[in-house]
Amino acid sequence: MPIVQHEIRKRGFFGHLFKWLFIIFNILMVLWLFAYWSKIGGMVDQGSQAERAGGAIGAAIGTGMLVFFWVAGDIILGLFTLLTRGKKILITEDVR
Repeated sequence: MPIVQHEIRKRGFFGHLFKWLFIIFNILMVLWLFAYWSKIGGMVDQGSQAERAGGAIGAAIGTGMLVFFWVAGDIILGLFTLLTRGKKILITEDVR
């Protein structure tokens, strides 16, 4: 008879709090990025060639800053989420 083990982790209050903060942060960052792109989309197409080039460079810098803040927040909240996931519980079953 083969024996199968399942790993289960039970989160506490802070574990659930950090998990939901992580999820909400990612949703807000996606919304912020798309709102930023929709806002600058019309601005980059207007003006002379130099203005369009400057707008494209500024849009790239702004997008890079948003992505930097997103990654930094994900690393911080992801570590807290990982560290508060709870104690490991092993469940052993006989499979027939």
